[in-house]
Amino acid sequence: MKNFENLSCFWLSVIVYQCSAFTFYNNNEASFINTQKKKLTRIHLNNFFNFNDNKDKDKDKEVISKSEDKASDDAFKDAAYDSDDPIEKIFGFFFGKREEEPMGMKRFGQERFPEQYPATTTEWADQVDTDDVTMKKIRPLLKNTNLETRGLKLTFDANREGWNAAIFHSKVDKLGGAVVVCTTKSGLVCGGYNPKGWVGYGEARGSIAAFLFAFDGNNDNEFGVTKLRKVGGPSFAQQDLPELGPSFGADSLVIPLSNSKLARSKLGSYYERFEDGTSSIFENGESSVQLKDLKVYHGVYAEGEFIPFTDAEPFALY
Repeated sequence: MKNFENLSCFWLSVIVYQCSAFTFYNNNEASFINTQKKKLTRIHLNNFFNFNDNKDKDKDKEVISKSEDKASDDAFKDAAYDSDDPIEKIFGFFFGKREEEPMGMKRFGQERFPEQYPATTTEWADQVDTDDVTMKKIRPLLKNTNLETRGLKLTFDANREGWNAAIFHSKVDKLGGAVVVCTTKSGLVCGGYNPKGWVGYGEARGSIAAFLFAFDGNNDNEFGVTKLRKVGGPSFAQQDLPELGPSFGADSLVIPLSNSKLARSKLGSYYERFEDGTSSIFENGESSVQLKDLKVYHGVYAEGEFIPFTDAEPFALY
């Protein structure tokens, strides 16, 4: 019996020893694997996820690296790029740092495509040498548009050509973006910028860069003008119907040109209201007025130069 007890104790000791050894081995193996994984992570992610206590050790390297990155960023000239942004870092790891002109192609941005952004109400365009008196008045409004630095020409004068929609379209269709300027009988000068122009195909032409304006004596700027931006997205910036004159939205500023000088306005659905809530572009919030004159200006293009937006837009996403 005593021998049996001794034998049992012996085998129990062996089992405990084996278990201890196995546990020790697994713990060390796990520790080794974790260490290797951390090393691999540091190697492949370039310390991207390294939040251990090695910060002081690598501080000098990071300072040098950031200095180099800053110099590169200064040359990038893209205000949207942020080298400290985590998303930029992740994409930069997989696809490389963003280039200013990847494969020779310029990047999309407000400087190259200003009319992909809402009209500015705080910046003003400089005068152009060829501007006449009326053009000098409306030129400041054209900041960040395709017509900002382009010469302008008068393409339609209702008092000269007639207050007729068919004549209007014969003069303005397929000439690109345009500025509409009208004067009410009480003397208010107002109008709008139509970035897509007219083609007379009976479609709604959209643009987030479209705007209305009124020289209402606004004291917030040196020009005494208020700009009313497009609201509700780009859609229906201009209703381009062959039987209708200029129509900003369905009702924001509509000049039917049905052999009359009538104009009507109701703001809010397609173009913003005035700050005080006035919902008409005309004086005293009147919904309709009689006009004294109506003029349309287009950009001057050289012979053979490409003129944008001179055809229908059947697949426009708006």
